[in-house]
Amino acid sequence: MNLCNLSTVRELLDRYGLAPRKGFGQNFLINPDVPARIAGSSALGFDCGWGGADSTAPEGVCALEIGPGIGAMTRELSGLFEKVLAVEIDRGLIPLLSETLEDCDNVTVINEDFMNLSLKDLLRENFGDSPVRICANLPYYITSPILMAVLEAYKPSERPQVESITVLVQNEVADRLCAEAGSNEYGSITAAVNLCGEAKKLFTVPAGCFYPAPKVTSAVVQITLYKNGVRAAFDSLPEDDGELDKLIALAKRLIAAAFAQRRKTLTNALSSVSPKEKTEAALEALGLRTDIRGEKLSAKDFVAIAKYIRGDDNDK
Repeated sequence: MNLCNLSTVRELLDRYGLAPRKGFGQNFLINPDVPARIAGSSALGFDCGWGGADSTAPEGVCALEIGPGIGAMTRELSGLFEKVLAVEIDRGLIPLLSETLEDCDNVTVINEDFMNLSLKDLLRENFGDSPVRICANLPYYITSPILMAVLEAYKPSERPQVESITVLVQNEVADRLCAEAGSNEYGSITAAVNLCGEAKKLFTVPAGCFYPAPKVTSAVVQITLYKNGVRAAFDSLPEDDGELDKLIALAKRLIAAAFAQRRKTLTNALSSVSPKEKTEAALEALGLRTDIRGEKLSAKDFVAIAKYIRGDDNDK
């Protein structure tokens, strides 16, 4: 059964009395090369190309798929990972998935809203301590909340069980996730993601690869989480886990405030979080202009400002 054949997709949906649901942002892939390439890139940790992966994920690594749809990418993941857990919000698709994944013995499908689940509990119950890679064709309307739910499931001081997130999203969102500080696309979610890992745009996917076809181009992004938490990416952080978590929490507040009023200078935008004088002193100590705007600062810069404000910076 070719789950990316348009006739097959329509026949399956008709047989189960289903249709793509706009409320769930359902756009099913009808180009078989796309799910193969996404799954392969997730398994290998880089863009495997249009031919798909020619080898499996490292031994013991498992996969979590958010929104399997009719199972096209789920089947690809099944052949590449030791175990696969697929979380599907649409209960109407559960009987259909039982048919399309009948021969995939290493796949478990659950009917849940991912946003209502505890990610850490979900992974522990299904995979124990095994490392996990997340793979998904995300609905456009809930892309950011899902990504942040994954990234914020772990404390900054923790070693995340999730190794990477490989997701198909709107191209505009992909550009934003992977943007450089100072660019037009750079925003709060870019900086927030960079506190947890590194994002890379792998490839674009034309609208014609979906049924129904969206009105925009899509793209695949891979976010590789820092293996040992934030300490793997930033220098001179507190040795105490509790203090580290408080520091990063402050950095997140600074990022949110900076981009909530991005037309303002940083000192004015952060006035609800830090006194202007202290913010200006932090910028001067870091060699930055006091009239700079938040969109010019990297995640590393926001952490450095948070350290100064908290009095953790030895150069203060």
